[in-house]
Amino acid sequence: MKSKVLLVDDDESNRDVLSRRLQHRGYDVVTAVDGQDALDRALAESPCLILMDVTLPVLDGLAATRELKSRPALRGIPVIALTAHSSPEDRDRARAAGCDDYDTKPIEFARLEQKMENLLKLRATQTV
Repeated sequence: MKSKVLLVDDDESNRDVLSRRLQHRGYDVVTAVDGQDALDRALAESPCLILMDVTLPVLDGLAATRELKSRPALRGIPVIALTAHSSPEDRDRARAAGCDDYDTKPIEFARLEQKMENLLKLRATQTV
């Protein structure tokens, strides 16, 4: 198995499609449906990477990322923001919240997977 990925999206069909694609590529996928669920799952599952939808109920993705990055046990986990909003301001907000990268919906899987692999390689070199 490849790395464990936490996929956070409130849309069931988005979770299902992306989860299947990731599993097909060998990733161990854990899912969450909102920002609070993402925090709980991140603590319980210790994923190597988080794919975080920005627009979520309960606690939005940027607020959840800020909370993740404020916790010593979680701050080293790379977060990729996923959103349909693609303006430079949206990217800046995601970066300011602590997201390590940003990708737009609809997801172009090859591009997303390359971003994931880059962050996982970077994390591996930082933890050695």
